[in-house]
Amino acid sequence: MGEAPSIFTVGDYLAERLVQIGIRHHFVVPGDYNLILLDKLGGKLDLFGRPALIEVGCANELNCSMAAEGYARANGAAACVVTYSVGALSAFNGTGSAYAENLPLILISGAPNTNDAGQFHLLHHTLGTSDFTYQLEMARKITCCAVAIDRASDAPRLIDRALHAALRAKKPAYIEIPTNLAGAPCMRPGPISAVVDPVPSNPAVLAATIGEAAQYLQGKQKPAILVGPKLRRAGPEAEEALIKLAEKMGCTVAVQPAAKGMFPEDHPQYTGVFWGQVSTLAADACINWADAILCVGTVFTDYSTVGWTAMPSVPLMVAEMDHVTFPGSTFGRVRLCDFLGGLTKAVRRNDATMIEYRRLRPDPVLIHVAGENDALSRKEIQRQVEPLLDADTTLFVETGDSWFNGIQMKLPKGADFEIEMQWGHIGWSIPACFGYALGKPERKVITMVGDGSFQVTAQEVSQMVRWKLPIIIFLINNKGYTIEVEIHDGLYNRIKNWDYAALVQAFNSTDGNAASCRVETGGELATAITMAQEHKGGPTLVECVIHQDDCSRELITWGHYVAAANARPPVHV
Repeated sequence: MGEAPSIFTVGDYLAERLVQIGIRHHFVVPGDYNLILLDKLGGKLDLFGRPALIEVGCANELNCSMAAEGYARANGAAACVVTYSVGALSAFNGTGSAYAENLPLILISGAPNTNDAGQFHLLHHTLGTSDFTYQLEMARKITCCAVAIDRASDAPRLIDRALHAALRAKKPAYIEIPTNLAGAPCMRPGPISAVVDPVPSNPAVLAATIGEAAQYLQGKQKPAILVGPKLRRAGPEAEEALIKLAEKMGCTVAVQPAAKGMFPEDHPQYTGVFWGQVSTLAADACINWADAILCVGTVFTDYSTVGWTAMPSVPLMVAEMDHVTFPGSTFGRVRLCDFLGGLTKAVRRNDATMIEYRRLRPDPVLIHVAGENDALSRKEIQRQVEPLLDADTTLFVETGDSWFNGIQMKLPKGADFEIEMQWGHIGWSIPACFGYALGKPERKVITMVGDGSFQVTAQEVSQMVRWKLPIIIFLINNKGYTIEVEIHDGLYNRIKNWDYAALVQAFNSTDGNAASCRVETGGELATAITMAQEHKGGPTLVECVIHQDDCSRELITWGHYVAAANARPPVHV
């Protein structure tokens, strides 16, 4: 007799749906409430008998959620699987980042046996009460959809609801599966189109939006375009549509700092990063001179506006992922790519801001080349790292002075730039670049991170070693939290120094292939970069030792204004 057909379970349903929405790796930390679920997810096979979902173990749940956040940047969606309470509450941090950064991360948590709540049992990994709903209630605050599966028969509907919501909103979703339901029998899924198909633009609203936008711009003399970080979340078709619109309009195009790389920096209409007093290439002069600004996916925060001192001074037309707002009116159910494409056909050319920019464009900066034995400096690191960037490179910049150093670099066509400016969690870049590298193995990943940030999530370098990922990490060792120093200094900004190069060798143990070194001069950095480029089969960490007070003028300026914004006295009404 042949083998009996295997039972299709709740875990199988979730695995199949994750594969269908394009997820190939799921990031996990095991715990006794999710072990059966992990068996089911890892047991999903493709047509050739290979694992359809590759399990990626992480050192802890914070790193796990941040790695999934980075994978979502590369892949469009990600899954993070943790245990109840002690795991999920830690993973909420990366989930919060995904919410703030508009990324569909699916946080999946195991949960206690469904019988325990009704029997008033006190369980491990809980708050010591028989109410196990607190985690679901917390998850609802940081996701666009949070569901808890209490019966196997409800699993298909609830899983599909959460996945559909995440993909549509570009926000994280939460799915809670009790330990005794992961292996419970379940119906098979229907067509995936019900989950992944986008909501189309309303034709009548789209036409009205395009008409009003064209009329609005026609009445202005000095239009400009400002690009924000939500553009990329709207998909590559929106980025392509923006380029065509810009070329039709003929005006200047500036980007917000978190949108660096979302408009080609070699394009003749690119006028730099608009960041108030720390803008590049005179972007602030163009934006402040314009009498109409088309904002595409923009996000205005205290950080992006330099403590609220750099808000544009004219009324804004703002195109979001699914709606467009004008001064005095708003239009919903308008997809960004449809709006940009339609406006391209309707708008007239007006290159007034480009004519003005040609007069304002700054002369090339004379770059000082450090001598071979000169002490290493922040500027010399930037000078030597920038030539490494090519069309196949993705540059990660960590919260801190790495933001400002990365913003100053010129990206060649095809290069990508990743930054976590909205959430701003120090330590994000290490697990995020790990997850990103798994999602886009064809990309060359370079990460710039400070020593204080590195200490938060350093363990995930061991996973780069485990997966043999040739990520290059430039760790800037200035013995402290430099960004905090420039906002508000204190002894709490001084950290214990580590031997970072030696730490990476510890991660190697007996079977790893990571490389590391410590450099203190310009010549040593040049030698280390050559080594890093040649090293394959594992990460390379270059510990760059600089003076504690060596930071960018832009960070100092920005820090002063952000500090002033933080120190505003209460307003009593």
